Amino acid sequence: MRPAVCAGVSQSGRDSAVPRRSVEWVAMGVTGSSSSPPARAGTSPVRLLWLAVALSMGAAVSLGITRFAYALLLPPMREDLGWSYTLAGGMNTLNALGYLLGALATPWLLRRLAPGTVLIAGALLATVFMALSGFFVDTVPLLLQRLLAGAASALVFVTGGLLAARLGLQDPRRSGLLLGLYYGGTGWGISLSALLVPAVLGAAASQPHAWTWAWWALAASCALATAVLLWPARALHADAARAAPATAGARGPDTAGAPANQRVRWRALAPALLGYGLFGVGYIGYMTFVVALLREQGSSPAAVTVFYALLGLAVVLSSRIWAGLLDRSRGGGALALLNALLGVATVLPALTSAWPVVLASGLLFGGVFLSVVASTTALVRHNLPQALWATGISAFTIVFAAGQIVGPTVVGWIADGPGGLARGLVFSACALWVGALVAWRQKPLQGVRA
Repeated sequence: MRPAVCAGVSQSGRDSAVPRRSVEWVAMGVTGSSSSPPARAGTSPVRLLWLAVALSMGAAVSLGITRFAYALLLPPMREDLGWSYTLAGGMNTLNALGYLLGALATPWLLRRLAPGTVLIAGALLATVFMALSGFFVDTVPLLLQRLLAGAASALVFVTGGLLAARLGLQDPRRSGLLLGLYYGGTGWGISLSALLVPAVLGAAASQPHAWTWAWWALAASCALATAVLLWPARALHADAARAAPATAGARGPDTAGAPANQRVRWRALAPALLGYGLFGVGYIGYMTFVVALLREQGSSPAAVTVFYALLGLAVVLSSRIWAGLLDRSRGGGALALLNALLGVATVLPALTSAWPVVLASGLLFGGVFLSVVASTTALVRHNLPQALWATGISAFTIVFAAGQIVGPTVVGWIADGPGGLARGLVFSACALWVGALVAWRQKPLQGVRA
């Protein structure tokens, strides 16, 4: 996946007045532009790299820990609290719903507050809600914590992406690398969770509700990551203030509305939209339940740790693997291929518990799933005029969120019946494969721009 720079992000002294379109673009991946300004004189490439690494702690908190660490806690919580798989999946359904609500609220907040303020506030809230999850054993409070943690994580992920895009504007030649470092933070969060949670569960095994200690340990990790985020938040705010005289009165391409004669023909994009919605259904089922399946199949705690840590590492390394495909594919080919590969990765643990196959599943899944997001951004950029990019990407955001909300509960409901979790993951794989078939029908939209 090669995230490209968000075109026209405002660098004015009014740092809080971030155009809505910029935020929406960053929310799903990042769009690109060939009109990015040249690198600012005096910008240190080494400083920009370190800022991107520090900023990646936002992605680690918002997705790697706040969302995906739950897969490691689901088995002990379900066993201790007597949950059905439907209820266990409902926890991540509420988290995804919270994320959608937070993503919708972020543009409103960014019109009133500086991005750094929203970033740090979101990270602090995510830390608090993660910690609160360790103080409850009743279902309703835990569901509420997952909802609120999802909303807070959206503030972090979207705003962190915006700030990472600003880094790219300072050095457009390295924009892909800088943004790749930011989004790769998701993988670091996954790998950290894989190492931390089993260790804490083992140390607290003699305590009642040992899983509560893991929530507190994850919250502590979020707090440390938030402390690291203070530096890029302050540094980029100062950079924006210094850049104000040079950019005063300038209007980026994202500030203008689409011309009246330019509209997205949604029917023409229907195959890609449906394929992406089915991706949301399928991928989140795997990320919610795969650890529980491995535990049911008799995998040792050490094996689960290795599996999930390597999956996270594959996410970190995936940022460059699919760049060429996304540059070449102007229809739904990239989305179709990536969905199909994810389907293969998802079904493998349901077919066999053989360790090499299971490990291959995690590596393949980690190396692909975030690139599906980039494929839809690339499709929009290839086929729509720049004035319609925000509209197109917003539509993909909505269908993805809908699938992500539905997926965990449906897979959990299936897993409660005959066949268990294996059948649930087969359903996830089928959703991904159907999504691939539908997306394959997406043709380039020549002549559909006006």
